Amino acid sequence: MSGTPIVLADPPGPRGRRRILISSIIALVVLAGLLTLALLRLADSGQLDGELWSVFVDYPELRTLLWNGLLDTLRAALTAMVFAVALGIALALARTSRRRAVRIPATAVVELFRSLPVLMLILFAYLGLPALGWQLSAFWALVLGLTAYNGAVISEIFRAGIASIDRGQTEAAAALGLRPLQIFRLIQLPQAVRRMSPTLISQLVTLLKDTSLGFVIAYSELLRTGRGAVEFLGSRYALPIYTVIALMYIVTNSLLSWLARWLDRRQNQRLGGGHAELPMDAAAAAGAGATATVPEQGGPDTTRT
Repeated sequence: MSGTPIVLADPPGPRGRRRILISSIIALVVLAGLLTLALLRLADSGQLDGELWSVFVDYPELRTLLWNGLLDTLRAALTAMVFAVALGIALALARTSRRRAVRIPATAVVELFRSLPVLMLILFAYLGLPALGWQLSAFWALVLGLTAYNGAVISEIFRAGIASIDRGQTEAAAALGLRPLQIFRLIQLPQAVRRMSPTLISQLVTLLKDTSLGFVIAYSELLRTGRGAVEFLGSRYALPIYTVIALMYIVTNSLLSWLARWLDRRQNQRLGGGHAELPMDAAAAAGAGATATVPEQGGPDTTRT
């Protein structure tokens, strides 16, 4: 298989490029106009006064409070990410099993958790499980709810990646004597992760943002911390505080996406830049470019060059 990209549509011609350029300029002008109008309205209402935005300098405790909220958000998100990915891999393996006794319960679990809202799962972990005798803290209730929902979604992501792998690879591995678990661990899972990495990272970013639902069970995540600061300082400081919180979310998610791209590049470099050429392909290419000379009668044999 060659590394030539597949083109799904013809590139736009001169007229199409002009239309794209004109529509892009119009969109930028409209966006700039709306942004200018919003800034003018905020300035008229006094929301851009330096006194409001200096609250982070006047109150060092506010910076510490928001920083601790960010750390609590990351702690819950990273813990839920680890458990959700592990659960997703296990459910994906179970759903691809040939045994109905394994595949059907795994399918039922995935469909159940995918159909329920994340908030309902968090509330059930915090309020419902104690009624069954399992007392959980706000941290673990939040982690459990996020793990249940995102694990089910991630299992579908892995299953789609596995389904996109050529069956010839698994059949060849089975012919070599590899067991199904070895085939999944050595062949299917690594390729599924690489193929579905953009979708997987998008789901993990969603998981990080869903930690803000922890405010309903009094978990001190970033958004709840910011709301507490607004209630203490006054609603006139809502815009600066929530703007900083939004920037903290944007920077954190951008760093997560950058880390995923960096790991993908490292993986490509370690594997030799992507698709590995099969030995038979290399031999065929060498044979196609080689020239052969017919030995003259009575003369020495001429080897291939």
